[in-house]
Order: sequence, then C-alpha cells, then structure tokens
Amino acid sequence: MEIFETIILGAVQGLTEFLPVSSSGHLQLAKELLGVELEENLTFDIALHAATVLSTIVVLWSEIWWLIKGLFTRGMNDEKSYFLKLVLSMIPIGIVGLMLGDYIDAILASEYVMLVVGAMLLLTSALLCFAYYARPRLKENISYRDAFIIGVGQAVAAMPGLSRSGTTIATGILLGNKKSAVATFSFLMVLAPIMGQALLDIVDGGFAIAGVAPASLLAGFVTAFVVGCLACKYMINIVKKGKLIWFAIYCAVVGVVAIITYF
Repeated sequence: MEIFETIILGAVQGLTEFLPVSSSGHLQLAKELLGVELEENLTFDIALHAATVLSTIVVLWSEIWWLIKGLFTRGMNDEKSYFLKLVLSMIPIGIVGLMLGDYIDAILASEYVMLVVGAMLLLTSALLCFAYYARPRLKENISYRDAFIIGVGQAVAAMPGLSRSGTTIATGILLGNKKSAVATFSFLMVLAPIMGQALLDIVDGGFAIAGVAPASLLAGFVTAFVVGCLACKYMINIVKKGKLIWFAIYCAVVGVVAIITYF
C-alpha cells in the first residue's frame, strides 16, 4: 500500500470516527475505491482507530484528568461512579472482541462486505432519525443501567457500517440522557477497548501488517490523529445542537450507494 493511500484512509478514519456515519464502513468504501486489498483488515483498522483514540485523549483531556484525580481520593465520589459506568459499558464490546473478532475480520475480507456496510449504514440512518425525533425526559446523569445498554449498542456497532458513535449516542438519547453528556460518554467509553486491542496486536506482531510498509502505516496513523482532533471537537458541538438528521440522510444515501455498488 502506498503512502498516499494510507494518508487518505487515515483522513477518512479521523473524520468519520467522531461523526455518526461509521468509520469502519467508510474505511471499507475508501479501500474499495482505492482498490486496496489487505489480508489483515481488522489489524490495520485498529491501528487507525488507536490514532483517533489518542486524539480523543487530547480533546477530552480535562474530563479524563477529572476522572484520574477522583480515582485517587478516598471514599466514593462522582468521578469513581462515572469510571465504574465506563467500565460497565466496556464489558459487551470486550466479549464481542474476544468471541467474534475473527468473524468480523472474515466479513471485512468477504466479497459481500459492501452489502453488509450498506445495510448497516441504513440501520445507522434509522437510529439517528429515531434519536432526532425522540423527545424523552432528560435525565441529569447517565445511570448504571443506561451505561450498560449504551455499551451493548457499542458492541452491536462492531458490525462494519454500523456507526459506533452514532449507535451509542442515539441509544443514550433514546434512553433520555442529555446530548452533551452522551457525546462525552460515548467518546470516553471507546478508549480502553481500542487501546487494549492495539496493545494486544503490538504484542502479537508489532502492527506488522502484510502489504503495508511501516512508513506508510505511520503516515496513516498521524493523519488519523490530526484529523481526529478536529473532528472530535466538531462532533461534540453537532450533538449539542441536535443536528443529527443531516447525518441520517447522509448515511441513507451512502448506504444505498454501497448496496448498488455490490450488485
């Protein structure tokens, strides 16, 4: 894979990770358009996801630092409660990663991946529409129950084409949580799963991916990080203003295009 291809894919990952349009789905669409074929699709995607995780840490550092300080104080407090909710939300995706990782990688390498991506983008569109038109009673804090349900949404969104941020944010809003609180929670809850998987990949093979030179992978990683920093700030503002309907329309259009491309 050439450097310019990994830069394009890194930019796609950085932009779409924080927008409710499915970064995994758009990565597959971009690979299709570029004619890129990889034996280790999931490992490459996780490398780019790790870059956007770092951008999340940069943009949301004040919230992360608030949690860290609270964890080292005596007694139960808001910070420890929030941390436990994050841990609870990560359990479903951890189970999916351990049990279905190979299955997801097989889907990414299959001939029908565009059909799956298209169908999941249409599902993302439907979820965003429901969240946009829903008028639930707004709760001040995300409960433990809601945290786990949002985590289940994240686990389901392991399917390529189903937006992780879109699914978790829509789920949180439909459960009656404030948009800004759900957006921050959604971005924080992905930190440990992605970084954990990235560390496992480094231990197994150091992110040595067949067909991708280290310099090319680094270029894609840096691009995803820089673009991700900009997209993260943008997405939080979008969610606060409630303009999710435009992303729903976009996902519907791209989903239809992906399905047509398959046939």
